[in-house]
Amino acid sequence: MFVAWRQPRAMLWTAASVVALGFLVALEITARHYGVAGPITNQAQEVIFAPKSGPLLYAGMALMMVALTWRQRFIALGVAAGIDIVFFLVRWAVDAKMMFGNGALWVILGCAVIAVTRRTGQERVLLLKGVGLSLLLVAGRKTGDTWLLITSKTRPTVLDQYVATADHALGNPSWLAGRVVSSTGSVGAHVLDYVYIQLAVAAVIVALYQLRNVASERRFPAHHLVRTFLVIGLVGPAIYMIFPVVGPIFTYGTGAFGTGGEHWALANLWPHTPPPIATPHAIPFDEITPRNCMPSLHTAWATTIFIHSRKGPRLLRYAGVFWLIATLSATLGFGYHYGVDLIAGVVFAFTIDAALRSLARGWDRAGIQLVAYGTTVFALLLVSYRYLPMQMATYPWVFGPLLILAMISVIHGFVRTTKLWEPKAAPSPKPEPQPEMV
Repeated sequence: MFVAWRQPRAMLWTAASVVALGFLVALEITARHYGVAGPITNQAQEVIFAPKSGPLLYAGMALMMVALTWRQRFIALGVAAGIDIVFFLVRWAVDAKMMFGNGALWVILGCAVIAVTRRTGQERVLLLKGVGLSLLLVAGRKTGDTWLLITSKTRPTVLDQYVATADHALGNPSWLAGRVVSSTGSVGAHVLDYVYIQLAVAAVIVALYQLRNVASERRFPAHHLVRTFLVIGLVGPAIYMIFPVVGPIFTYGTGAFGTGGEHWALANLWPHTPPPIATPHAIPFDEITPRNCMPSLHTAWATTIFIHSRKGPRLLRYAGVFWLIATLSATLGFGYHYGVDLIAGVVFAFTIDAALRSLARGWDRAGIQLVAYGTTVFALLLVSYRYLPMQMATYPWVFGPLLILAMISVIHGFVRTTKLWEPKAAPSPKPEPQPEMV
């Protein structure tokens, strides 16, 4: 029976690997069509050349090390640091671009070779899963970059006017947040920018807590943060193709913000003057700026970090709250997103996480209803932004609360359903009465 159960799982993992590889190859071919390197080439180059993000590579290595013993972890970290020191000295000598992270990638690939050649049975499977998680996290960044290129090349027009008009229902929060961030000066902007770009590293910190017992238990938990993180990054860009939006800093910004596409902007409005309410229409835009606003995936990822940090210690819970608030502040305050993008991102995150939890524990009626409801709310949000923006802007006191209530209803459904799924402690049996001694 055990063997029969494992064979379908092995076939499932094999099929998933083939699909993932085919997807990467398709993205590579598409990127080459547009004259740039794709995700496979970019990742292969980082074996030798300066990586784009050293912290991300070390975060990926940290994920892989959950499958190692403490002694093996120290060895892996020492080897990675030693390799990076060598690369650093060579780059310094030839005056090349300085960045660390090659050592971490070498260690990850080395562990993959060790798993295949020196490990057997459960130890091999465990280490290969750790390597796979780390490579998926790193490859997700490269895949996302290629997806964004595709959106800019294949969607010549954007729907920013529709979203900006619908955003009047929320009081144009991006304009307000932009003025607040500007008033904090360079210190506040640098802090928010660091939080914004290091979101994957924050996710790894939470994931490491969730996966802390992998080495001792010799298995990965059925559901953890990295699964949701990766699925959001895979599914989200497909929505960009359906609903292309570039964001207020690009559509309503100017050269003062250094966006590079100022001549495509409709007017010099952000962040001091909200856009006027007028009948929206699709507008042409450049072939460089990604159409990556609807939904806000940074909001979705930060929401996922918040969700998965709730079961951790107090410091981790506080960190999850901070990262969520800081990410929302950055997405709005830098003009990267409209307020309605964030609402869609929150609903998207809770729906994806609910689906993966249901998949891990087995689908039941409550799980199906929750995922169906979240999907319906998300679809209705997109439809309303596209076809009811004028009504939303004209009656903000009606549609604003409706948007917030729709988001809260999905959150409430998630919390209520996941509480039902939590194992309940069985009451201890009452001791049987002892016969009295005569």
